[in-house]
Amino acid sequence: MKKVFKTLGIIILALVLVVAIALAACFIYHRTMLKQEEPLLENPIGQLVEVDGHNMCVYSEGEGEHTLLFLSGSGTPAPILDFKSLYSLLDDDYRIVVIEKYGYGFSDIVDSERSFTTILRQDREALEKTGIEGPFILCPHSMSGLEAIMWAQDYPDEVEAIVGLDNVLPRTYDNFDIEGTLKLEKCITFARDIGILRFYYSDSFLPDTLTQEEKDLYRAIASRNTCNVDIINEGRAITEAVEIIDSKPKPDVPMIMFISDGKETKGRDWVGNHYDYAEELTNAKVIELGCGHYVHYFEPERIASEIRAFIDCEL
Repeated sequence: MKKVFKTLGIIILALVLVVAIALAACFIYHRTMLKQEEPLLENPIGQLVEVDGHNMCVYSEGEGEHTLLFLSGSGTPAPILDFKSLYSLLDDDYRIVVIEKYGYGFSDIVDSERSFTTILRQDREALEKTGIEGPFILCPHSMSGLEAIMWAQDYPDEVEAIVGLDNVLPRTYDNFDIEGTLKLEKCITFARDIGILRFYYSDSFLPDTLTQEEKDLYRAIASRNTCNVDIINEGRAITEAVEIIDSKPKPDVPMIMFISDGKETKGRDWVGNHYDYAEELTNAKVIELGCGHYVHYFEPERIASEIRAFIDCEL
């Protein structure tokens, strides 16, 4: 029996050593790549503007009567590149704008409070400083659905419509385990710092519409920024944002919501929740895509076609 335990102990020790060596090698490789990738980040895509003493990045292209303003979901590392699969199908007819909030893409990491009222104020100020005027068709992905609702509630003259890209809604967070999610994000932060997360953002994970150079840039940004302190602080502000939204009437602007099958999301009755919300508005539509959470990866052609039809019919 002692021999068995001794052998088992040797096996466990060997496994621990293998894991430790693998993590050390991963960390060294990661630090080496961070250094090599620095030149990729020297020329930001978009325009940097100063807001509250730090730099925010705003990207725009195309022209048209309507402006589509894309707002990224929580933790999306590089929104300008992330949304390209969709907006590249629309920039011939509309003005395209992508805001990278603090902690995202080429914008600074500021390590300050990230209430949704602050985020909204900063986004509006960044647009003003770049000379981009509304009204806007807000295109929020995931958690930015809360910001889009607040925007339409507080500044209705600036919002023509909302195009939800698997957007969250206030009832999404009923009985939601926010603290559990924050703990998961801290684990992801550790994986980023060690370098494990770098391998998650493989070429096969990223949209095919990106060039190889753009995929390398996306990976460089993600390997630095994923689940940073600003993104974690955003998550802590969700409860307050829902309370603020619930204290005001629903914004009754034209709305179309493209939703996933809900398998990659959390919260109460993902699909049914969107139908419930739409039923309380006078001009809202839900389109089920039956795909993953990043709907603009899976169904960009259909979404672009439906957006055109929605704008032509409603606006």
